[in-house]
Amino acid sequence: MTKIRIYELAKELNIPTKDLMDKILELKIPANSHMSTIDEEEAELIKEIIEEESDNKVKDKIFEDSPEVHKNDKIKNKEKEIKESKKVKKEEAEEKEVKEVKEVKEVKEEKTIQIYDNIIIKDFAEKMEVSPSQVITKLIGLGVMANLNQPIDINSAVIVGKEFGFNVESMKKSEEKMDEERLDFEDSPEDLQWRPPVVTVMGHVDHGKTSLLDVIRKTHVTKQEAGGITQHIGASTVTINKKKIVFLDTPGHEAFTAMRARGAQITDIAVLVVAADDGVMPQTIEAINHAKAAGIPIIVAINKIDKPSANIERIKQELVEQGLVPEDWGGDTICVPVSALKKKGINDLLEMILLVAEMQELKANPDRKAVGAIIEGELDKGKGPLATVLVQKGTLKVGDVVVAGSAYGRVRAMFDDVGKRVKKATPSIPVVILGLSEVPEAGEHLYVVDDEKKARLYSEKKKDKFREIQLNANQKVSLDDLFEKIQMGEVKELNVVIKADVKGSIEAVKQSLTKLSVDEVRLNVIHDGVGGITDSDVMLASASNAILIGFNVRPTLSAIDLAKREKVDLRTYRVIYDAIEDIKSAINGMLEPTIKEEVIGRSEIRAVFKVSGVGNIAGIYVLQGKITRNCKVRLIRNDVVIFEGDVSSLKRFKDDVKEISFGYEGGLGLENFNDIKEGDIVESYILKEIRKE
Repeated sequence: MTKIRIYELAKELNIPTKDLMDKILELKIPANSHMSTIDEEEAELIKEIIEEESDNKVKDKIFEDSPEVHKNDKIKNKEKEIKESKKVKKEEAEEKEVKEVKEVKEVKEEKTIQIYDNIIIKDFAEKMEVSPSQVITKLIGLGVMANLNQPIDINSAVIVGKEFGFNVESMKKSEEKMDEERLDFEDSPEDLQWRPPVVTVMGHVDHGKTSLLDVIRKTHVTKQEAGGITQHIGASTVTINKKKIVFLDTPGHEAFTAMRARGAQITDIAVLVVAADDGVMPQTIEAINHAKAAGIPIIVAINKIDKPSANIERIKQELVEQGLVPEDWGGDTICVPVSALKKKGINDLLEMILLVAEMQELKANPDRKAVGAIIEGELDKGKGPLATVLVQKGTLKVGDVVVAGSAYGRVRAMFDDVGKRVKKATPSIPVVILGLSEVPEAGEHLYVVDDEKKARLYSEKKKDKFREIQLNANQKVSLDDLFEKIQMGEVKELNVVIKADVKGSIEAVKQSLTKLSVDEVRLNVIHDGVGGITDSDVMLASASNAILIGFNVRPTLSAIDLAKREKVDLRTYRVIYDAIEDIKSAINGMLEPTIKEEVIGRSEIRAVFKVSGVGNIAGIYVLQGKITRNCKVRLIRNDVVIFEGDVSSLKRFKDDVKEISFGYEGGLGLENFNDIKEGDIVESYILKEIRKE
C-alpha cells in the first residue's frame, strides 16, 4: 500500500500544512508531525472531507449573495451607520476633553525629572540645569556633606529638587511611563501577518557552512545594480516559491550565543551543517547544545553527499546519540541530504525551512511602529555610525526617529542586503541604517519613537540604567550565593556547563548531578564536551546563567578574561567528587570556601634539556605574570592537565632565582616529573586561605 507524506498532501490540496495537521488530529489518524506518512485510503478520506467542506463554503457564499440577504444587510448597514455616526461624535467630544486635560498635565509635568535610587551630584545638577555648587550648598543646608562625584539617595534628591522647583521621581515610575509610551507591546492576533523566517547556519569548521550559503545566495538572490551581496551586512535575503528566507551570516554558534546573552533572541530556525564523510564533531555538539538552550527547531543539512566516503546512515546514528532523532527514524528532526559542490538538495532544504516556518506560525504586525534588534554596528569614516538592524515588528521607514540603547537619531538612509537604497523595511528584513548618534551595541533592541526629545530621554535613561547595572554587577548565579538565592526563590533551576579531558568523566558527573536535584532546585546540564574551556563555553554559560565546571582541563587566557567580564562562576577540579560535594554543599547552604586558588602566571616550554642525574629541565618563556620558586604549577598539554605539583628548581642562566617575570626566559625543573615537551604550557598558581565573614 502506497503512503504519502502529510506536507505533500497539503501541497496537493493547496492548503496550509498546519490546517491539514489539525484536520488529521481531529479525525484521530495517527501522525506525529508534518513529515509523517499516511495510507492512500486515509488520504482519499481526507480529500473527500475537505472537498465537501469547500462545497459547503461555496453554497454559503451563494446564499449570502442572494437579493433577499442583501436587502436585510442594507437595513442592518444603515442602522450600523447611524450608530457609528453617534459613536464618532461622542469619541470626538471625549478626545477634545482628554486633550485639554493632557495639555494641563503637560504644563504641570514640565519640571519633572526621573532618576534611579542613587545619582551622582554632578549628573543631578546637569538634569536640573543648575550649578553643582548650588546643589552642594542645598545639601550642606540639610546637614549632608558631599562632593561633586558623590552619590545621593532618592530621598535627598526629592528634597533638593523641590528647592529648585523640580518634581523628582524614581526611575521605576519612569519605566512604567515608558511602558505607557508603548515602545513595544503585544499585537492583536487579527493584525498579524506572515513574516519570513530568520535562519542561522551553524556547525563544525570545514563542514561546508560558507559553501552552502554561497550556493543559496548565487541561486536565489536577485542580482541588483549594486553588484551582488555586500559583505559587510550581517544578513542576506533569499526568495523561493515567492517567499523570503533571511539567513544570518554571523559566524557560528559563538556569535549566535553572544546575541542571546545580550537579550536578543532573533533566530527562528537553526540549520546544522554536518559533513557526510566526517560526522558529528565537537563543534557540531556545541552548536546542537547552543540551539537547544535557545529553544529553537534544528534542521540538519547533511552536506558533501557527493563524496565516495559519505555515509548518511552513520551520520543519523551519531545525531541520535546527541538527542536529534531523524523523522524517517521516528523522530521529529528534519534531515536533508545536500551537496554544496554539486548544488544538490538546495531547493529541498529551503522548502523544509519554509515548512518548519509554517508550522511555527511566524507572524508579525507590519502596520505599527517598528521594533528591531541590532545585529552589528560599526563606525564608517565617511558615513558615521552604521547599524545593521533586523526588523522584528512593524515597518521601519526613512525619517523615523529611533533609539537603540544609548544611541538615538533620525534614520537618514537605509540599504538592503545587496547595498541598494530602500525607503522601508518590513518584519524579518535586515537593513543598514544611517543617522544614529553613536555606534549601538550588538543585541540592543531598536524602537521607533515619536520625536527626538523622547529618544534623547530614553537614551539618557538607558545610560543611567547601565551605570546602575555596573554598580550592582554580579547578578549571575554562583555556588557561593546559590543557597541564598534558592531561599529567596530566585533560582528554580541550576544550569551547568561541563568540560572534561575524557568522555567517561562527563558521564559520571552528569549522573551524579542528576541525583543532587531537590524540590527547591533542579540541576540541568545544558552542555558538555571534551577539551579545554573556550570563549564559546563562557558565552553559553553567560547566556544561560550557568556555572562552568572543568575536570582536568584549563581555560584559555581569553576565556579567563571573558569569564571575569561576564561574571561567570568558572571552577576547575582534579577530582569529580570535589565538584559534586561543592554543589551539594551549595544547595544545602553549607559551602565554606576556605582555600582559593590564584593563578599568578603562564609560561611556555620552548626547549627540553636532559641533565644527567637530574632528569629533564624545561627552557621556559614567561607569557603572562610570573613563576616563583615556592608556587604550585600544573603542566597543560592541548588544554588538558597532565601534571600538578611543585617546582624542584628555577634558574636564570646558571643562577638559582626566586622568580622569573613576564617576558624573561629561564630553566624549570618539576618535582618527580620528566614527561615534558616543547609547546607545553606551565600554569603557576598559589593557594590562599579565605576566612568566611
